[in-house]
Amino acid sequence: MKHLCCGLLAIAALICPGTRASEMFSPGLYEITTETAMPHLEENLRYAITHERRCLRDQQLSSAFPILNHESLKGCKLENESRVQGSVTYLLICDNGHGTTGAAQWHLYANPIRGTLNVKLGGKNMTFFQRIVAKPLGECPRS
Repeated sequence: MKHLCCGLLAIAALICPGTRASEMFSPGLYEITTETAMPHLEENLRYAITHERRCLRDQQLSSAFPILNHESLKGCKLENESRVQGSVTYLLICDNGHGTTGAAQWHLYANPIRGTLNVKLGGKNMTFFQRIVAKPLGECPRS
C-alpha cells in the first residue's frame, strides 16, 4: 500500500498542470555538451561536438544555443516562450526575411537537462539541429 501511494504521488507530480518548468530548472554551473548535426552533408562533415563549463540561468535558455551567434542566423532569435510540465519551447523568429524557420525545446525535468534547436534555412532547403546536454556541477563562481 505504501508503494502504491508513493507511485500515485509521483504520477500526480508529473501530470499536475501547476508544475512550472522554471521550478524544475536550477540555475548554476553546468558541464555543457553541444552537438551540431547537418544531415545533408557528407559523413565526415556532418557532426560537430563541443564541451564547455558555463553558468546557465533560466532567462538564458532562449540564447543558450551557440549556433544563434553564427552569421547565417543573424537577425534570428528564439521567442514566443511556452512552458508546460517541465518543458520550455520557443519559435525561431528571423527579422531579415530570408525564410529561415525553426523551433527549440528544453526538457528540464531530467538530470541532465536537454535542449534541441531544429532549423530549416530558407531558400536553401537545408536543415540542421543543435542539441545541448547540460549536467549540473553546482553554484556559479562568484565574481
